[in-house]
Amino acid sequence: MKARIYQPAKNAMQSGTAGTHDWLLEFEPESGKTIDDVMGWTGSSDMRGQVKLRFETLDEAKAYAERNDLPFEVKATPKKKRRIQAYADNFK
Repeated sequence: MKARIYQPAKNAMQSGTAGTHDWLLEFEPESGKTIDDVMGWTGSSDMRGQVKLRFETLDEAKAYAERNDLPFEVKATPKKKRRIQAYADNFK
């Protein structure tokens, strides 16, 4: 039962950075997903896949994992590249 700690990426439908500052702790899946033969739905018996814990800082997330004896891995967050340009540059 390994946990991942990471900052979520910006949603493709989102122009701002709201919701990307917190750190998430979620568990690696223990079993694969299965497809129901009758309905075609995808399901899993792994209940930990539904748990996502949100923390304000990386230190809080690490402390929680260490306090509960959870092995964890921190995923690095890539630097955000911003290119500032003027509106008039669209018509060059």
